[in-house]
Amino acid sequence: MVDEIPPAIRAGTQVTIDSVRRVFETGLVAVDGIDLLIPAGQFLAILGPSGSGKSTLLRMIAGLDQPTSGQITASPFALLIQPDGVVTSNPLSYYSDTHSRDQAYVFQDAHLLPWRNVLGNVALPLELRGEPRAARLAAAREAISRVGLTDSQRLYPAQLSGGMRMRASLARALVTQPKLLLLDEPFAALDEITRQQLDEQLRRLWQETGMTVIFVTHSIMEATFLAERAIVVSRRPAKVVLDHPIDLPANRGSDLRGRPEFAREMAVLMTALQRGTGELA
Repeated sequence: MVDEIPPAIRAGTQVTIDSVRRVFETGLVAVDGIDLLIPAGQFLAILGPSGSGKSTLLRMIAGLDQPTSGQITASPFALLIQPDGVVTSNPLSYYSDTHSRDQAYVFQDAHLLPWRNVLGNVALPLELRGEPRAARLAAAREAISRVGLTDSQRLYPAQLSGGMRMRASLARALVTQPKLLLLDEPFAALDEITRQQLDEQLRRLWQETGMTVIFVTHSIMEATFLAERAIVVSRRPAKVVLDHPIDLPANRGSDLRGRPEFAREMAVLMTALQRGTGELA
């Protein structure tokens, strides 16, 4: 039995994906007939081969792209960190939920503004919201503390390691106290030790906040460690090959990766991934 987080702290946003299809102008079908219900407060990993359409699906959930057909129901407003570092609050008119909840999106690259230090980068979303200076700096310092960067808040991006930049990016996403956190392979470019440390930190943050997390990855180990539930999608166009609850304890430390039960869960995802890429008949 998978350990559950107490319902009282499941403060996230429910996301419903109903028969979603995305066809680009070139005729390329990226996503084809995805149906998912992601309960509030769940940590979901979307796993699939490179180029499978999983990032396209995440962008549609965020409102950065729109389905060709079907519907995605979530929050009507999204606070998003764009690839150029700009933060915007976007009304998502095709979302039907009338209860506004903040979203945050973390890209594979940290996209920190080079002329701002860590504190300034993390405070930026609240600054653009018009929050008073004292309040936004206090919230930024709290978010920075939660990702373990207190001693580095005065440093600039060029002075940070890759792992520290991603911690700052994560703090910038958390500073708005999002109900829905979307991550697109944020740790993929990091070394294995740093990546595992950030995985452990992200899972602890999720447990503390109760937000809904949707995490796109092509790493079976990462999906197994992080998620309560993993969706494996096929080679493009993306279709769901497996919808699997991860049967592991709620509290997960580094030693879990060496246990038989962890290997068992990884094997289930590997088999589905191979089926989705056509490696298995």
